[in-house]
Amino acid sequence: MQCELCGRVGDCRPAIVDGVRMMLCPSCMKRHGQGVGSTNIDVSPLVHKPLIGRLKKPKEKDVYEAMDKELVPDWNTKIKNAREKKGLTREELGFRIGERTVTISKIENGDLRPSDKVVEKLEKELGITLVEEVTGVSTSSTVSHSRVGLTLGDFIKREKDK
Repeated sequence: MQCELCGRVGDCRPAIVDGVRMMLCPSCMKRHGQGVGSTNIDVSPLVHKPLIGRLKKPKEKDVYEAMDKELVPDWNTKIKNAREKKGLTREELGFRIGERTVTISKIENGDLRPSDKVVEKLEKELGITLVEEVTGVSTSSTVSHSRVGLTLGDFIKREKDK
């Protein structure tokens, strides 16, 4: 039998090391373990069930299911025009909604997509609508894709055909 601490093969006996039952060689037992009589411990190898079978698998959910709204296509120009119509500077708008001037500038230039919270603040402050309901996207295709399914190219082609 093999020592569970050093790996030596030989005359190993049951012992307890820090409260754990192990099979130790005589030298490891002298240094680390406390010998245990063979009647007090079961020295047969442990049979473990596979861990994978015991784990609960999380339910798969569609992350896109709850996404029923999206930003309007020209959201950055809409924000800039509404701000200018109200006579606000980027600094003033940023102060009113609690965002930095640089953030407002990047949003208006289209370099930064605003988070949902910022979109709500902008809509409230500027009196505009920046989100629209998502219409259902058909995922059926006239071309049969046995292995891959639909690709982004398929969606682009369908949009161009419309």
